[in-house]
Amino acid sequence: MAKEQFVAVRKNSEGDLQEFQTASGQTLSYQDALQLVQAGNVENVSAFKGKDGGTYIRSNPDGDKSNNLDSLPTF
Repeated sequence: MAKEQFVAVRKNSEGDLQEFQTASGQTLSYQDALQLVQAGNVENVSAFKGKDGGTYIRSNPDGDKSNNLDSLPTF
């Protein structure tokens, strides 16, 4: 199975990521996106455990800020 890519994001009023749009046109809730990431099915992102104990999605560091999740277009 080919890996998905996140191409756009939806944020709440505080700027927190809420939903993700994939290259194949799916719109995923944060929880559904996190499950895909944890299963290894999304390119260029990974899951990490925050200081608060929650699990979050982040871009893999590659020195290119243009492909960071916060830099993706919104929908």
